[in-house]
Amino acid sequence: MLDAFARWLAFDVLSLVPGSHLGEAARFFLYDVPKVMLLLVSVVFVMGVVHTFISPERTRVWLAGKPLGLGNVMAASLGVVTPFCSCSAVPLFIGFLSAGVPLGVTFSFLIAAPMVNEIALALLFGLFGWQVAALYLVLGLTVAIVAGLVIGKLGLELHLEDWVRAIRVGAATELGDSPPTWPDRLRAGVAHVKEIVGRVWPWLIAGIAIGAAIHGYVPQDFMAGIMGKEQWWGVPVAVALGVPMYSNAAGILPVIEALLGKGAALGTALAFMMSVIALSLPEMIILRKVLKPTLIAVFAGVVATGIMLVGFVFNAVL
Repeated sequence: MLDAFARWLAFDVLSLVPGSHLGEAARFFLYDVPKVMLLLVSVVFVMGVVHTFISPERTRVWLAGKPLGLGNVMAASLGVVTPFCSCSAVPLFIGFLSAGVPLGVTFSFLIAAPMVNEIALALLFGLFGWQVAALYLVLGLTVAIVAGLVIGKLGLELHLEDWVRAIRVGAATELGDSPPTWPDRLRAGVAHVKEIVGRVWPWLIAGIAIGAAIHGYVPQDFMAGIMGKEQWWGVPVAVALGVPMYSNAAGILPVIEALLGKGAALGTALAFMMSVIALSLPEMIILRKVLKPTLIAVFAGVVATGIMLVGFVFNAVL
């Protein structure tokens, strides 16, 4: 239905030529905008309701009191239900550190929040099917948990900035507020849509526009030659290319969809996506206010290694 509507707009209303570069780019854009927007609004509304059952203050208490390992699993799982880009996740990361949550546990959250959140999973499910979404969830959580464990075991707390280490952590208390009613929860879902979709829709439109240009104009052989499954070096190159960029899942997934349509290997394309949303340059700049360069370098190296392994696994099994 959406495809027929997009074709009608592109070829009948706009009088573009079917099969032409501009015509195919326009059809892709007109098809993807409503499809991805509907997915995004639906998932963000549901998660806005879910978030009314979760207290950030209690979450800090739970994470601060859990042993290494279990805390990493809980922090990474929390990242799945927080639809933040990497830069938006940094303030909560700082709050966790200030509340006494172990360093490795906070990194598990920081990695999972932008990379494996519900928006990324919903869009992957809608665009590529449940198998891809499920495998991405498992491997993404594994990267976040293992990277957090490695960073925690290295004992790098001295590489936090002095002002962070000097913060005195007070005793956290449980809140006694009465639980919200269902009308309150539904209103929270609507407010969540306004806040999150209102923040990411420009990235979404920009990502779909870039994807449409790739779909309409970039030759298939060109992308297959750079990001095809046969080139073992495609995955590390894709990760290196993604680090200087900045986007969120809603903005980058339409680009990935177009790359795949042009012959890119799924694992290589997803490694590129993960590096864009989990290792962005703006995130590193913000983290520099909290972490010393050595710790930033360890974080980037551990996460990049995990992302490359994910890319290789996807290329091997799919």
